[in-house]
Amino acid sequence: MNTTDRVRIGIIGAGGIVRHRHLPNLRKIPGVQAVAVANRSEASGRRVAVEWDIPFVHADWREVVQRRDVDAVLVGTWPYLHAPVTLAALEAGKHVFCQARLAMDLAEARRMNEAADRSGRVTMVCPPPHGLKGDRLMRRLVASDFLGAVRLIRLTSLQGAYADPAAPLHWRQDARFSGRNVLTLGIYAEVIHRWFGYARRVSATMQTFVTERRDGESHERRAVTIPDSVTVAAQMESGAELSMVLSGVIRHHPHDTLEVFGEHGALIYNFADDTICGCRNREGWKEIPVPPGEERPWTAEQDFVSAIRGGPAPRPDFEDGCKYMEFVEAAWRSHERRLHVDLPIRV
Repeated sequence: MNTTDRVRIGIIGAGGIVRHRHLPNLRKIPGVQAVAVANRSEASGRRVAVEWDIPFVHADWREVVQRRDVDAVLVGTWPYLHAPVTLAALEAGKHVFCQARLAMDLAEARRMNEAADRSGRVTMVCPPPHGLKGDRLMRRLVASDFLGAVRLIRLTSLQGAYADPAAPLHWRQDARFSGRNVLTLGIYAEVIHRWFGYARRVSATMQTFVTERRDGESHERRAVTIPDSVTVAAQMESGAELSMVLSGVIRHHPHDTLEVFGEHGALIYNFADDTICGCRNREGWKEIPVPPGEERPWTAEQDFVSAIRGGPAPRPDFEDGCKYMEFVEAAWRSHERRLHVDLPIRV
């Protein structure tokens, strides 16, 4: 393909992120058209089709995968369908853009990555927007001598999404739909991998403070099967220590932050406004603005389409997805077994 070739997209799962981010950005790319959609119900699929001028609506996602006029599939479902849809789409010869988190667990992620390698198709997992604006500056600062050898990385993400015990069960709190994906652990693991490399040992504890909630559809009481909080202590391959504290039940919470302490300096990244503060040697803390030319824009949809048309392979790819799913898996296993987990996980 070349830069002007038409790319026809099949949408499977059209939730908020797909409607508010992916579809608007795909529409801006010349020669790209969403030609079919399948959502959780045919009625909701029709509403999406009307809103975005998508000509065909299907009640069964498999019909989208098998359409001859679909070149690529955008998987926007909850994680429980990521692997089945992706594997079927690759088998049908389609390119695949998969919404994060990549899979229910590490085993699924690896099957998806192996299928992608065999297929020769373009595959991409949706990147996290967290830290995107300052990504290039952070990479440059970490690679320079600003920090020196990194000794401690500390990530804090305290949110109140699940603080109300009377709130209904969210699908992200249900392991049937979300697998082993706990809060934003995978998202921030991906950010940390980008800037500091991978972990070699993980220890974690998890807690569920509200153990039952009302199902929003059946109105029955159901068990909460994804923990409300997680604390991780990890050793990085670089030798640095990593500490992560994440909670979804904190009512009065600060902004999500990443603090990095090295032998010469320190950095704090505020994910709420993408500000970076630094301190070096005996100097005080000061803001380090992201230079205008160094701001990294959101280009995920364009990167995916460009790769289909013969451009560079997009990132993050399924291999990147496997790495953060491995971190999430390690945290889950550590909590279950009350032992540390060494990486990489062999089985």
